[in-house]
Amino acid sequence: MTPKIARFLAERRLATPCLVVDVDRVEENFRTLQAALPLAHIYYAVKANPAPQVLERLARLGSKFDAASIEEIEASLAAGAAPEAISFGNTVKKASAIARAHELGVPIYAFDSAEELAKLARYAPGRRVYCRLMVDNVGALWPLSRKFGTTVENARALMLQAAELGLEPYGLSFHVGSQQTDPAAYEAGIARVAMVFTDLREQGINVRMVNLGGGFPIRYREAVPGIDTFALAIGRAMTRHFGNALPEMVIEPGRFIVGDAGVLCAEVVLVSRRGKDDPVRWVYLDVGRFGGLAETEGEAIRYQICTPHDGKADGPVAIAGPTCDGADILYERSNYRLPLALASGDRVELLATGAYVSTYASQGFNGFAPLQEYYL
Repeated sequence: MTPKIARFLAERRLATPCLVVDVDRVEENFRTLQAALPLAHIYYAVKANPAPQVLERLARLGSKFDAASIEEIEASLAAGAAPEAISFGNTVKKASAIARAHELGVPIYAFDSAEELAKLARYAPGRRVYCRLMVDNVGALWPLSRKFGTTVENARALMLQAAELGLEPYGLSFHVGSQQTDPAAYEAGIARVAMVFTDLREQGINVRMVNLGGGFPIRYREAVPGIDTFALAIGRAMTRHFGNALPEMVIEPGRFIVGDAGVLCAEVVLVSRRGKDDPVRWVYLDVGRFGGLAETEGEAIRYQICTPHDGKADGPVAIAGPTCDGADILYERSNYRLPLALASGDRVELLATGAYVSTYASQGFNGFAPLQEYYL
């Protein structure tokens, strides 16, 4: 929690649940990433947190934007981004969205299939395109490899086809998975991309860009390698596989930029035991998986939870949300322990919740209103 958020919470009795984001921390994280990877173009992944205050600050800092929808493209433009600073990075796009993005001047589009490529040729003729490769997501707490990407062999064929269709086969991309904790994942992805680069250039395709995706981790409950560790691994791999002829390098961070800039404030609704002698208490919060904490699915992202009784005797807990859905359970197996003094009405803070929480929140499941957001 940043000092600015701490002061804000101390001075105001906010209704819960609510998300408080320190936009100065967003800027700090952006500058940290710039310093670590000075040769990379940063395309902020808008999906992580599309709040106007975040987008406007990043636009002023010179960030580019990775958009997953036409709505995110329009939000980036409204925040001050130039069309040429936007990449339409979703490999699954409606024809109408492609046509609108083309009309707005968005210059570059992702794809990973012949069917998507055909849509791009028809609705965004002549634009730059890049093909997403499928890579291993081992080490990521939130894997992405099942839904996106294509094989090395198919990528070669698709890039050749892109040129035949009148598009500009500009680059290749991969994504090692969100909250990736192993720097070696980037090295493996770069090696795979380099193979395709070599083959395409031998066939006369002037491929010029490598998009490393996002995935850079932040600290939740456990420590993670620092961004300099990832930058060193990426730099070494790029030099090993491309030598002095380095291609344009793109990264698409989301969580790293906004994750630790946010704090989610919640209220304890109930603390109970299933049996008289059950050592595990169930702690129910006024926010759960349907209120923005969707990344607790599979207990993948494990947020640090602060209470007003920290430092006192504690015990094992299961943690759940307020809805009548049996799936609205945050943690049962992750060995959470909370103070024995914790009771209904207490306020707690979930740290590092600036990424994805606001956009995953439902619009009224069980009648619960979406959480309020404050940007400082």
